[in-house]
Amino acid sequence: MTPFGEAVRKLRARKGVSQKEMAAALNVTPAYLSALEHGKRGTPTFDLLQRIAGYFNIIWDEAEELFLLARFSDPRVVIDTSGLAPEYTAFINRLAGRIRSLDAATIGELSQLLENAGKSG
Repeated sequence: MTPFGEAVRKLRARKGVSQKEMAAALNVTPAYLSALEHGKRGTPTFDLLQRIAGYFNIIWDEAEELFLLARFSDPRVVIDTSGLAPEYTAFINRLAGRIRSLDAATIGELSQLLENAGKSG
C-alpha cells in the first residue's frame, strides 16, 4: 500500500464508504480504485485528485496534503543520475537493490537524514 492509498482508505473509513461506492461516485472502476490504493497503478491524475478531495469534502490543507502524498506514492521511481559523480549512481543502485530488505526504523532514519540535508543546504 502506498502513503496515498493509506490516506484514501482512512478517508473512506471516516466517511463509512466502500471502495465500490467511492468508485461509482468518482466514475472509476472498483478495480482501478483498489489498484490505486495498493500501489499497482501510477500517480492519479490531477482531475481525479480533485474529484477525490471534493468527494470527501476536505478542506484545502488536507487536500494539499493528499495531493503531496499522491506525488510521493508512485510505486515505480526513475532516478536520473546522469551528470553526477559515480558514487551517486552506485548509491542509488545499492538502495534500489536493498530497499525491500530495509526495516521501518532504517527507512525512518534515512528519511530523517534526507529532511535534515534539505534544511542545511
